[in-house]
Formats: sequence, C-alpha cells, structure tokens
Amino acid sequence: MAETGFHNVVLSGKKRGGSDDADRNDYMVAKKALATMPPSWEDPVAALANSRHEFGEHGGVNMSIEASATFTVMEPETMRRMFDGELGPDRDFFIYSRHFNPTVLNLGRQMAALEGTEAAYCTASGMSAVSSVLLQLVSSGGHVVASRSLYGGTHALLTHFFPRACNITTTFVDLRDLDMVRDAIVEGRTKVLYFEAVSNPTLSVANVPELCRIAHDKGAMVVVDNTFSPHDGDFAGSARRRRGCSQHIEVHQWWGRHHCRCCMWASKPCELHDGPPPRGPDAARPNYECQVSLGYHETLMSCSGSSTSSELNAEEKALAGISPGLVRMSVGYSGTLEQRWSQFEKTLTRMQDSSLFPKN
Repeated sequence: MAETGFHNVVLSGKKRGGSDDADRNDYMVAKKALATMPPSWEDPVAALANSRHEFGEHGGVNMSIEASATFTVMEPETMRRMFDGELGPDRDFFIYSRHFNPTVLNLGRQMAALEGTEAAYCTASGMSAVSSVLLQLVSSGGHVVASRSLYGGTHALLTHFFPRACNITTTFVDLRDLDMVRDAIVEGRTKVLYFEAVSNPTLSVANVPELCRIAHDKGAMVVVDNTFSPHDGDFAGSARRRRGCSQHIEVHQWWGRHHCRCCMWASKPCELHDGPPPRGPDAARPNYECQVSLGYHETLMSCSGSSTSSELNAEEKALAGISPGLVRMSVGYSGTLEQRWSQFEKTLTRMQDSSLFPKN
C-alpha cells in the first residue's frame, strides 16, 4: 500500500552496494518530520507538493524506472526480517516486483495525494484491482450486494467466477431503489456493497452518501468503481474505490481546453433526444455523457450490448437498461469539430442501415 506520510522530505534512491543500514538515519529523519507536518489531504495540490519525492538512482531529478523483478539483500539477517514482514517497502526494502516495485510504489504515493486518500495501490488492469480488493474483503462463503448496471467484466466475475471458484455469491439490485438495496444486505453475512459511481455503459448516477449510510448501518463495507466519474476526492464513507489511470489523469492544458470544446459539441445529439426527460439521479446524466476518452485520444463509439456488456444475458441486459441499440460514445480531443460531426453522422447512418437500432 502507498505511503503518503513523508511530507516535504527528499530521499535519494536506495543503493544496495553497501550495508542495509545505510539509510536508516534518513528514515528516522523523515519519520520525525512527518510528526510535525499537518495533513494536507484536503487539498490535492498541496498534498502532491508535500508528498515524498524520490531522486533517480544516480541523482536524477526524477525517479528512475525500476525494471528489475528481484532485488539484492546484502545481509542474511536482513532477508529474514524482510520475509517475516518486519522490513518492507516503507523502509525501501523490496523482495519481488510482484509484491512491490519502487516505481509503482511511488506512483501509488502520488495517486494517493491526488485522490486525497490515505493510500493507493496500483495494479496492471482494472479487473485485477476489482478482483484483488473483493477477494481481500470477502472470504469463501461470503456475500456481495452489487448494482445490476456494471461493466461486463465485473458482472461476469461476480456471476460466474466467484461462485464457482471462491464460493462467493452476489445479489444484484437496482441502486435507484434504496429499499431494495437495504433489503438485499444481510447483516452479518453481506461483506461488501459494490457499485460504480457512474455506471458503465448506462451512465446511471449512484447516490453514494446514502448507499454508504445504508451499507454501514448493516455492517457492510463499500467498494466504489470511480472509473466513469469525473469527480476526484474521497467518497464519504466508502472503504475502497477504483480509479482507472488511463482514463482520468489529466495532462497538457491545451488538451484539456480542446477536450472541453469537444464535449460541448458532443452535447448536440442530446438535444435531438425525443423521449421523456430523465428524473431522479439520472437527471444529471447530460453532464456525464460527455465523457473522457477511455484510454485513447480519438473519439470512440461502441455498441455496449455486443461488446463490453456481452457477458450479460438478454434478461440481465434488460434489467441493466442496456438495449441492443445503446451506443457509448467516448469523446476524445483530436480532430476538428467539423470532422468529428461529419464522422458522427456517417457512423449513425451506417449503424441504422445495419439494423442495429430502428430509424426515428
């Protein structure tokens, strides 16, 4: 887990050419400095500036990228203490990269500062993050309550893999029906309430504070997938949350400005919608339908029912609000608005001609 506690302390990368005790004085100085520093999680900008900074291996301003799978230990007694858990990455002692890697650990520290949370653990994929946290919180024989509207891979994990391989069962509920959520959570048996802050692909907005209150009243923990939400910062009452780095780490300002223009353009099709106006939590959906491109700078369109949600059967898709003609559009920042609008019209025309959804 990430350590955000070494505020305003700069430590060089640990060298393994000498004694394992070489940097212990630096560690004690850092720990003493921490005790005098006020927490800055309330302000992500200040937290990031105050978080521990690592120099490169040879004194570079930026931290070196560590490509090794294993790490050296100079003293036999140190190895015993490392495998016993007495010495770990918080003291710059590493065993295998699959446990902790200096580069990834530092990324976790920075992410924790940006997110305004105590710690962050980085994994190679979103599904590894979801499965890791659920398997940590729920043991064999445990019970999970989850939203009906989830990313297809998560739905398949809870529906097929967990019951067969882990003896973990899941009850799926409509998050908009708070009474249904409350009734599904069995006090003493349900370990986790799992949902997405903004669901993929239907963009239904969860009432996070109220759902957390319901779960905690019954002794269940809350896990929130925050991939589709534009909001940063901690969710009040949530135990764990997931953030996709490829989706939401903002970079150059000009990309952000152009992306805002693209999002304004993307709101044009919303005005063509001739159905009833949304109500309840979904009334905020127009603000979320202009989403960041999912890991790509191009504007992407996807038929969710036959792609990311293909793991759901017809009944499950209907309950989740995923129709055969549902198209998820992720707005990127490349190209002119005129180019994108022309491509958008051509794409919709071809999809209508292929009978994916009826012409209106």
